[in-house]
Amino acid sequence: MGKRKNKPTTRAEPKSKPSFALISSDSWDTLECFGYTSLAHNPEIVSAVDTISRLVASMTIHLMENSESGDIRIKDELSRKIDITPNKYMTRFNFVYWIVKTLLLDGNGNAVVYPETNQGFLENLVPVPPSMVSFVQNGWGYQVLINGKQYAPDSVLHFAMNPQTSYPWKGEGNKVALKEVANNLKQASKTQKGFMESKWKPSVIVKVDAMIDEFSSQKGREKLLQEYISTADAGTPWMIPAGIMEIEQVKPLTLADLALADVVTLDKKTVASIVGVPSFVLGVGSFDRNEWNNFINSKIMPIARMIEQEFTKKLLISSKRFFRFSARSLYNYDLKEMAAVADDQYVRGLMTGNEVRDWLGLPPIDGLDELVMLENYIPASSIGDQKKLIQKG
Repeated sequence: MGKRKNKPTTRAEPKSKPSFALISSDSWDTLECFGYTSLAHNPEIVSAVDTISRLVASMTIHLMENSESGDIRIKDELSRKIDITPNKYMTRFNFVYWIVKTLLLDGNGNAVVYPETNQGFLENLVPVPPSMVSFVQNGWGYQVLINGKQYAPDSVLHFAMNPQTSYPWKGEGNKVALKEVANNLKQASKTQKGFMESKWKPSVIVKVDAMIDEFSSQKGREKLLQEYISTADAGTPWMIPAGIMEIEQVKPLTLADLALADVVTLDKKTVASIVGVPSFVLGVGSFDRNEWNNFINSKIMPIARMIEQEFTKKLLISSKRFFRFSARSLYNYDLKEMAAVADDQYVRGLMTGNEVRDWLGLPPIDGLDELVMLENYIPASSIGDQKKLIQKG
C-alpha cells in the first residue's frame, strides 16, 4: 500500500488581526518597587518618630525630693549632669532624642546607655548603638552583651518599651505592624513618581498589524513611528496605509482614577495610629488642640515616665529622690488661659508674684516673693475675727 499523502493545509485567516500598542519596553520600570526599605527611611514613619522624639527631648529633667510639705526640686551637680550635660559629646536634647528614636526604630523597643563612673561619681552616659547590643536570658533574668562583654542589668541603663510576653524585661517595637503599611506607602510614592514622569501613559495608542515584519524588532517599531507617525511640524496630519494601522485616542489614567490619594491617606492614618501621633502630624486633617493635649498625655508622657523611672532606679541611692520630666511647656494653652490660671492662684495665696511671672515666662522682680490674698480669703474658724465685724466697746 502506498503511503497516504497528507493534504497541505492552508493557514486560516484570523477573524481579527492581532494588534499591539507601540509603547516603550522599559515603561514599567517606574512602577516596579524592589528591595528592602527600613522604617528609618520611610518619610511618614520618620516624621512621626521625629515628632515624638523632639517633644520628649524638649522637656527639662528635674531632680525631686520628697518632703513633709510635698515634693521639692533639688539643684545640685547630679541634677545638672542629667539635665544639662549627660554626655560630654552631646547636649541633653540630643541625648534624650537618641534614646527615644532608638526605642521606636533601630532598637526595636530597646535602648542601652552605659554609665561611666570615677570613684563612685557619675562622669558620662554613653549611648550604645543597637548593633553592638544583645540580650541573653539568664534564668528569670537576663544579661546585657555589649560587644560580646556581659554586663548585669543593674550596671547599665536599659530602656525597654512595650514589654514582650515571653521576655518581660525586653522591649518590643512596631516593626511587624508597620512593615506592610510602609511597603504600601513606598509603592504609592513610586507610582506617583511614574505618573509625574509620564513614561507610561501615552495619550495616543497605535494598533499595528502584528504580521508586519518591521514590528518584530525594536528598531522596526521605531522605524514605523518615524515613517508614519512622527512629523516635523506640530499639527501636520499623519499619512498612514489603510489596513495596517489603526489610530485610537485614549484618555490617560490619573492619580484620581487610581484613588491613590485615598489609599495614601488611609495608610498615613494607619501609621499615625500605630506610632501613636495625631493624624494631622502626618498631613491628614487639621490641627485640633484637644487631640494634641491628649497626645501629650497618652503617648509622650508614658515614654517620659519610662525614661525617668530608669534614671531613678539606676542612678539614685536616696529613696526620697526621683527624676521627673516637666511637661507643662508641651501642652497647647492659650496665653489668656495661662494668665487667668496664674492670676486665680495668686489672689488665693497659692502662688507668689514671681511664681506667676515664671509661669508666664517672665523674669522675677523684687518685692513679689510673698504670698498675698484678699481679706475675705480666711479660714472658716476665723470668720468672726474680721475687724469690720468686731464691735467697738
